[in-house]
Amino acid sequence: MNDKVLVTYASRNGSTAGVAQAIGKTLLESGVQVDVLPMQRVDDLSPYTAVVAGSAIQAAQGLPEAIQFVQAHRAELAGKPFAAFLVCMALAMKKGDYRKQVAAWLEPVRWLVHPVSEGLFAGVLDIRQVPSFSDRLKFRVSVAMGVWTEGDHRDWSAIRAWAESLCPLLLH
Repeated sequence: MNDKVLVTYASRNGSTAGVAQAIGKTLLESGVQVDVLPMQRVDDLSPYTAVVAGSAIQAAQGLPEAIQFVQAHRAELAGKPFAAFLVCMALAMKKGDYRKQVAAWLEPVRWLVHPVSEGLFAGVLDIRQVPSFSDRLKFRVSVAMGVWTEGDHRDWSAIRAWAESLCPLLLH
């Protein structure tokens, strides 16, 4: 079997999918064979030497399909190098350091399988894509109060650096 890494993700509005694509591209540029797929399209982990899985955070938790993916593949993930990442707007807040709080949201994953590395990244705030009126209103108020700004807060350099750091951890 050739060493091949799966980068899989759960995303609602495309921000986490973009992070997954960037991770996959960085791994590919490092000479790693990679598939980048949404979690709903992954049934079999046997073709992969290692797995990188990521989820958007909404309402202080990972997306349901992310935890379902880890639960469904727990045994296989425990037997191969596994890295996890989260994409969360709390990391773009102007005041305070929320990394520890965001990292705690990986706890349900850690209960099932231990990641060799964890990446935490800010996402994109596009209020027009927030599904509920009340949540859109809350975001508008928080933007007006200076809690954060609307826009793309992904740090592509940090994402690439984390992906580069994965190579020796995933393929040893």
